[in-house]
Amino acid sequence: MKDFNTDVLIIGTGIAGLSAAIKLAEKKLNITIVTREKRPELTNTFWAQGGIIYSPKDLNDQEDLIKDINKASAFTSNMEAARILATRSAEIIDEVLIDKSHTDFAKDAEGELLFTKEAAHSRDRIIYKGDMTGKTIQISLLNYLSDSAKFPNVTFLTSHTAIDLITPDHHGIDITQRYEENQVLGAFLLDQKNNDVRKILAKTTILATGGIGALYLHHSNAEGARGDGHAMAYRAGADVTNMEFIQFHPTTFYNRSSHRRFLISEAVRGEGGKLVNAKGERFMKKYHPDEELAPRDVVARAILEEMIKEKEDCVYLDISEKGEAYLKDRFPTIYAYCLDNQVNMATMPIPVVPAAHYTCGGVKTDLKARTNLKRLYAVGEVACTGLHGANRLASTSLLEGLTWGYIAAEDILQNIGEYPDYKLEKIKDWTEGHEEVDLALIAQDQLTLKQTMWNYVGLSRSQNRLARARAMFLELQDEIGKFYKNAQLHDELIGLRNGVEVAFMVLNASMRNKKSVGCFYLKN
Repeated sequence: MKDFNTDVLIIGTGIAGLSAAIKLAEKKLNITIVTREKRPELTNTFWAQGGIIYSPKDLNDQEDLIKDINKASAFTSNMEAARILATRSAEIIDEVLIDKSHTDFAKDAEGELLFTKEAAHSRDRIIYKGDMTGKTIQISLLNYLSDSAKFPNVTFLTSHTAIDLITPDHHGIDITQRYEENQVLGAFLLDQKNNDVRKILAKTTILATGGIGALYLHHSNAEGARGDGHAMAYRAGADVTNMEFIQFHPTTFYNRSSHRRFLISEAVRGEGGKLVNAKGERFMKKYHPDEELAPRDVVARAILEEMIKEKEDCVYLDISEKGEAYLKDRFPTIYAYCLDNQVNMATMPIPVVPAAHYTCGGVKTDLKARTNLKRLYAVGEVACTGLHGANRLASTSLLEGLTWGYIAAEDILQNIGEYPDYKLEKIKDWTEGHEEVDLALIAQDQLTLKQTMWNYVGLSRSQNRLARARAMFLELQDEIGKFYKNAQLHDELIGLRNGVEVAFMVLNASMRNKKSVGCFYLKN
């Protein structure tokens, strides 16, 4: 069946989309889950190393967590969102991760959960699984949801790229449909295997597409984190906010092998790792009293400053004093990766540089994950409740996705009865182009986009750099516009179109904001 109706269409297979899917599927709704990847586990969730905050039944810690979130945000967080996260998340972890999907978190000899601390946290409150917490959560959720006997009402569509959200205003066959309330009715999807466009209509649609890190030359994200959800929502009429706040992770492994840089978890610093420059000198005391455990934006800019000052390509993270046995057990993935790249972290420091890591802004939602468009929800990194404000506290990303995926499902269950099926025949079919796509040109345009974002809309920005970026984006936008309408669809072309649109969102937000705050730093 090429085109069909479903109860809930979820675009994205990370922790946010899957937590919503579990709660909705258990209530026997028909759920369709879409990913552009061949394998649904390939998400930003999969690559998350550090951990997830867990504060069960500790009212004092809940209040402290709210304060830590706000402090890390440079006091710009939406305090009501922080309160919801602090008070509701533990029960959701208990239900979804511990009781249902049986996520295998690290435990001591008595079977009690182990806790660690990361930057800007006032206490140990993070549970983890070595340095592969995200992967462990991702696989456990997928295993639980992929039980066809338990959930015959769940359909996974892999290798399907979302092209556009469907609205009656833009895609109705009749002029009178323009007068209907602006609402999202589903999405057009490119079936990559059959090179065919499918029309999937839904009573409600959840965007769970992740962030935009892959638009930067150096990033720690899955390559699919290119802003597809942001662009589709914006074209449909959704509000987008706080897009200038791109968090750069201070420590990724320095090499020249790829755009995606391997993350050296913040937990390495939480467990005692020290930053040193090329001369072997510790330097963080010059920049913040919390030194290596300062907020990420502070540490990232400090590293960049040291690199410029010393005229070096990187700095170094030294945790060798912990010894081989400890490091192999606590950070097995990082240890193995470093060793594969000729660095023994038990005997030498790790070369590190900052990289684009997390999008604090996104599609604006209320505290129930609802956008300004009827029937459309956004959860996880694609969304913005204001929780992170201008800078995200470590280990809140997995927790935010889990919590608001669950909260979105709660709201959908209360309201889905109000939404009837929309007739497929009332929505136009996708008009396909016929001009052959030159993938070499697309690859070059993508590289130009990544380099421009990195050099001019990156860790440190200025009005001159932003003006230069604007000129380059306008040229890219013009070139893409000339051939997109008539070109044969391809996943890379869709991503390039979306990427340029999202680049403009970051650029325009950066030009409007005249004040450095959090992870947004504007040079004079």
